[in-house]
Amino acid sequence: MIETTVTKELITWEPLPADFQLPDDPVENLEHPLLALDLSEILAVAGLLSESTIVASNFGICARVGSKTIVKAPDWVYIPFVNQEFREKNPRSYTPHLDGDVPSVVMEFLSDRDNGEYDASKGGKWWFYEKIVQVPRYVIFEPTSGRLEVYQLKTSGKYTPQIPDSNGRYWIPGVNLFLGVWYSTKEQRSGYWLRWWDEGGNMLLRSSEKIAREQLRADTVEQRAQQRVADARREATDAQREAAEAKQRATDAERE
Repeated sequence: MIETTVTKELITWEPLPADFQLPDDPVENLEHPLLALDLSEILAVAGLLSESTIVASNFGICARVGSKTIVKAPDWVYIPFVNQEFREKNPRSYTPHLDGDVPSVVMEFLSDRDNGEYDASKGGKWWFYEKIVQVPRYVIFEPTSGRLEVYQLKTSGKYTPQIPDSNGRYWIPGVNLFLGVWYSTKEQRSGYWLRWWDEGGNMLLRSSEKIAREQLRADTVEQRAQQRVADARREATDAQREAAEAKQRATDAERE
């Protein structure tokens, strides 16, 4: 058990009680799992997920504040390091400090229903991420309009809006990538998606995009090879024609 004091109440980092009933709410928006899976898939394709890294969707993050156990399940979370004991079990939830690092970033995807993403009162998501867990980056994304908000935790212990770069992207420490919005189609969903970019401004690819690019590269190489063969044949034909013409000119000269 680990204890810290951030608010006036004691925060205890301990395992979730075995008899604690986790909420089993149905998925209210089918887009949200797609968005979360896409973020994780891209990191995996890029080889940026180690065995000690956790990316998850709707996975409970818990803490005991005073005498009350509080659990919040963000739509997406990135935890850079979890300890071996946590990895070897089948966890129901994650306790920062006890099981590993504090998450580098948590994300909430907005829907028609207010789920307390901006609730800074005691027990709200904003309050929990800011005051209790102290997650360095809190991302709120509205998939329909593509509106992306990133909040950074200041030394004052409060979230303030992070200013995007000239491309409208946000640097996410811990993940060490830029986060931005991209309009595309995947799995019959055309709309705004969250995407990752590296420091060089290169967008990290989905598996389907990587396969398509590799196929295009292979096709280009094959086309170039075929062009070289065609050029060689044309040059050989031209050489044969020139030789025949030279021979004909020589024959004509002898006759004269």
